[in-house]
This record gives sequence, structure tokens and C-alpha cells, in this order.
Amino acid sequence: MALMVTFFTSSTLNSSFVSIIPTSKVQVEARFRTFIAKSISSSTSDSQGINRPFFNEYGRICHITDEKKSKVTKSSKDLEALWDDGYGTRSVQDYLDMSREMVKETDGGPPRWFCPVECGNPIKDSPVLLFLPGIDGTGWGLILHHESLGKVFDVRCLHIPVNDRTALEGLLEIIENAVRIEHASFPNRPVYLVGDSLGGCLALAVAACNPTIDLVLILSNPSTSFAGLHITFPYLFSIIMGNPIKILTANVENELLPTQTLEQMLGNLNALLPQISGLEDIMPKETLLWKLKLLKSAADFANSRLHAVRAEVLVLASGKDNLLPSEDEARRLWVSLKNCKVRHFKDNGHTLLLDDGLNMLSFIKATHMYRHSKTYDYVSDFIPLSNSELKNVYLPWLSVLNTATSPVLLSTLKDGNIVRGLGGIPNKGPVLLVGYHMLMGLELTQFSTEFWREKKTPLRGLAHPMLFSPNNETSLNEFSFYDFIAILGAVPVSPRNFYRLLSNNSFILLYPGGARLKYRGEEYKCFWPDQPEFVRMAAKFGATIIPFGVVGEDDITQYVLDYDDQMKIPFLRDIINEANRDIRNIRVDAKGEVAKQDMFVPGVLAKIPGRFYYLFGKPIETKGMEEEMKDKDNANAMYLKIKSGVEYLLSYLLEKREKDPYRGIVERTIYKAMKGPSDHVPTFEL
Repeated sequence: MALMVTFFTSSTLNSSFVSIIPTSKVQVEARFRTFIAKSISSSTSDSQGINRPFFNEYGRICHITDEKKSKVTKSSKDLEALWDDGYGTRSVQDYLDMSREMVKETDGGPPRWFCPVECGNPIKDSPVLLFLPGIDGTGWGLILHHESLGKVFDVRCLHIPVNDRTALEGLLEIIENAVRIEHASFPNRPVYLVGDSLGGCLALAVAACNPTIDLVLILSNPSTSFAGLHITFPYLFSIIMGNPIKILTANVENELLPTQTLEQMLGNLNALLPQISGLEDIMPKETLLWKLKLLKSAADFANSRLHAVRAEVLVLASGKDNLLPSEDEARRLWVSLKNCKVRHFKDNGHTLLLDDGLNMLSFIKATHMYRHSKTYDYVSDFIPLSNSELKNVYLPWLSVLNTATSPVLLSTLKDGNIVRGLGGIPNKGPVLLVGYHMLMGLELTQFSTEFWREKKTPLRGLAHPMLFSPNNETSLNEFSFYDFIAILGAVPVSPRNFYRLLSNNSFILLYPGGARLKYRGEEYKCFWPDQPEFVRMAAKFGATIIPFGVVGEDDITQYVLDYDDQMKIPFLRDIINEANRDIRNIRVDAKGEVAKQDMFVPGVLAKIPGRFYYLFGKPIETKGMEEEMKDKDNANAMYLKIKSGVEYLLSYLLEKREKDPYRGIVERTIYKAMKGPSDHVPTFEL
């Protein structure tokens, strides 16, 4: 197998990275991608058209790229919805193949950086991501994530040759040089360090020694808890390959029959067994002993300087790490570091990054840690949902809810006809969806899915700032609801964010009632403030406003304790008051019922599931009405028109659902058993 990388070595380069040298015909690619050639020649391509490296006049390894491709630059907002991030196309077997080939082809020389070809070309202004490997040192530990990370990062991986004995100080110098050069070139852009096990110690050490550089650290089971474990070859399989079950299920498709699943797992096992005998090529006994000493030094160095780390840190910790107490260590780091987030994975082993089903980019996005500048921007730094995220992150959350409620989505065409699906929604923004959420707001996840699928666009919900509060972070967090809405693209509600979303032609979801939760008997009442600001703002950008109604939550829950009930119970009252103490009230000037903005968890009992119904009303065009909406009376008239539209849609659905022959779960279950679960269950006559 040919290695698809480009190396940057101290023997051929004047610095840790190659500078861009233009040629007379085309621009030399900013990120160097090529195959490692056994002999470097000046030829730009072989007989098969494969680009090969060459020495330029400065003695640096360069790579000629296709001229048209080099001119294509995109920003994160240009990424298509449900874009192909390539996650799931690689496996541990690929890691073993590439690592063994790396050892065979390039064992000599000092540690060096390389860029995997499969990372491709990143979007415009992508930050650099430096991968610091674990004890294996090959640099291929991110292979499952190359394609997804390579789309939004300039990925460079550190390779430490098998026979290299560079001391800790030397490794830190190599990494620091890379960080400082990148920072000098782009001082307002963060530098990402992804550290796996040993690499986590190196990342923390570099961050501690460079507190003035904007660093973002992603640490996968960092070995800062290492205390001289006695590791022999039988443990090497776990060091390099982690949880065997996760490995065997890699690339196994969902929804297969048990016999087909077993067949694919056995195929993975048969492919891996011949590779295990080659692990000693990657990590000979002498190298293992050296790496353990290096690991001890790195852990001691990092631990002695944790107080100096100013970087933004995300710790990924496994619950079944048989080598290190990673869960306990994650909690210790969360306390010790000034700006740290933790995500736990209870069923994973030591090598998280090689486990199936854990897309690192998803967790970087979910924790709002992907950014192009010094601070995170909810609009420009947002990365749309990818196809693999829809499949592996989004749909599993929705499967139970969708099965239980069989949602009916309806929209209204310009001529007033109601159709099933989102045909009445414009294909281009800006579009503003305005409604009133049900008791728990469960509808958001369902119809957002359909926007991704049908309209190929994210639905950016303007959400309460409480959902983005740092107080939501704990040392015990697993993937949570807050992560989920971050991946979907929720944005803290504010005039500035609303303005910027409209200016970006986004599809926006707005609940004018804010955080005002329903009380008993208010299931489908609409409480809105008196201020029509969103109408004026929408008209400024010529947005299409679409009122919508949602009913059905009363079909799956029975309201037991509302806010007034809970405030009469002393310990619940204390909990509510404490929870709302640090929450910013976004309706400070509101009066009446809408001023009730305290957050609480309604007390409900589950019922036999009924059905959810969604109806998007007739689009209201505001293009060319900017001057007209500046008049207070005109704006109020439009505002009341939209509100009455929402109320009409709610009453329409409440009436029509009584005529739905498949409103009950029994009837829907029988229909699905006869027609198949993929069919749309019929509803009332439109």
C-alpha cells in the first residue's frame, strides 16, 4: 500500500513547515499533498497521473496541484447541508496498514510532520490542527477522522520513527516551533493541538509553556495519570487498538439482520488477525521501553505546569480504559484547568480515536470549540450537519419519538392549498418561521430533520441563553441535549444574532413568546409580547415570514405540576430559585403573562402516545416593505396578522386531528405492520 502523505523534515526544510512558493504555471498548494516516493524526482506526475514531490529551488519539498482546484476556496457557511464528511470509510485495519507501511518506508530520521492526502483541501481560513500521537508514535491515530477534520482544518500529524530516541525536550521544541510559526503567520487564528494519550501530555506541556498563544486542546484519554505502569507486549494490542468490540463493529451497517451483522463482524476479525502479528514492527520491545520512560517524563512535566495552562481544553475520557483511570483523570483536569470541558464515553476503551461511532468533529462542534478567530462566532463558525452526523447522532435521538408520534408535516402553498411535506416553504432564505412551542418544545428536533432532508439547509433556532450557559458544564458530562442543539445550529437569541442570520439568508426559527413555559390549562394558548421588532427586522432584509402551529404534546403527556404548584413545595421552590438566579431574563420589559420567564421542569406523566401535527402557514412576503414597516401602526398590523395566523393554525390542527383515523398508536402500528415502517402513515383529509 502506498503511503499518501507529504513529509516536512528538518533535513530538507529551513523551518518546521514548508512556505508556499509560486511557480510560473500554477500556485503551489498551501497544504502539501502527495505520495511518499522511494526516490524524489523532479517529475510532477508519473504515468498514472499521480502527483509526486519535488525539490524546489530553495531545497524544500513542494507539490504541484491542479490549477482549478487551487482556486476553489470556501468558508464554513458554504459547506452544503448533509455534506459528506467521509466518516466511517476508514477502520483500524487501515490504521495498521498505514502504520506498518510508514515504519517500512520511512523508519530513519528525526520526528517530522506529514499531511495525509485524504484530508483534502480545507475551507477558507481553516485553522491548523496538529495531531500529537500516542505511544505508538506513527501519527496515523486520526485516520478515521482525516476526511471530516480535513474539510475544516489544516491537518498535520507528527510522526516519531520507531528507532528515534528524541528526548522530551526535543519533542516539545519541535511542537513549539510549529505552533509559534503558525501563530506568527496568523496571530488572530487559534492553533489546535489534538493529543492522544502521550500526545495529551505533550499538548498540555506546550500550552503551559506558551500561555500567550491562542491554543485549543483536544485531549483523548491524556496520560497525565501515568505512574509507571508495567506494560508488556500483550497490552500493546489495547494500547494501539483499544476496545475490541468497537473495532469489530466498525463499518458494520445499521439495521442489518443479526446474521448479516455477525457476518460483517467476522469479516473484520479475519482481516485484523493477520495484522496483529505485525504490531511488533510498529512497537518493538526496545521502543516500547523507551516510550514508557518518555511517557513518565511527559506526565510529570505536564502535571507540574497545569496551573500555567490558559488554553481552551476539551477532554475526551473513556469509561472502559483498561490502562489508565481516564474518567477520574478527566475530573481532576476539569478542576485543575481554568477553561476545561469534559465528555465521557462509558463504553469505550483507551484508544477513543480508533473506536467506531465517535466522530471527533461532532464533539468539537457540539462544545462550540471550532472557531476561526479569538472568540467563537455562532453564525460564521457554524458547520452544517453532515450526512454521517444525521445518521449517527441525530436520527438515533429521534427514532423513539418518531416511532411513538408518527409526525404529520404540512405546509401551505402560495395559492392557499395545504400539502404534505415542506413544499410550501421557499427554497432560498432569508426565511423566518414564527410560532409557539409546545410544553417541552419537542417539536424542534422533528421538523428540523425535515428541513435538513427536504430543503438541504439548517434551521437556525434562536434559543434562550440559558441553553448556552457555562453552568451547564460539569466534570461528568456525556453527550447531552445541549450538545445536540449546538450541532443543530441553535443560536442565543439577541438582536445582533438575529440581524446576522438574516443577513446570511438563513432559515430561522423564532418563538416570540421566549422562555414562557405553559401552565396547566394553557396547552395551546399563544402568549406573545407587544413589541413587533422582529417584523421590522425581517422587512429590512426582505425575509419571508411563515407562521406555524404544532399540536400533539398533550397526546403523550399529562400535565401534573406547573410552576405555581412547584413554587408551593419548599424544596422545589428552592431548586427553581437557585436555577434561575444566574439566568438572564430576555424579557426584562415584558408585562403580563409573557413576563413569566422563570425556567422550570414541568411535572408530567406519560400517556399512551398520540400523534404530532405540524402546519406551516401561507408565506408572508416582506420584500420591498422596509419603509412601510418603519411605521409603528403598519408594523403592529403585520405583527397581529402573524400572531392570529399562528392561532388559526393551532385551532385548525386541533379540529382536524379528531378526524385522523391513525391518530392512535394501535392504528398506526397495524398500518406499519401491513405497509412497512418506511411508508408515510396517512392522516386526515387535506
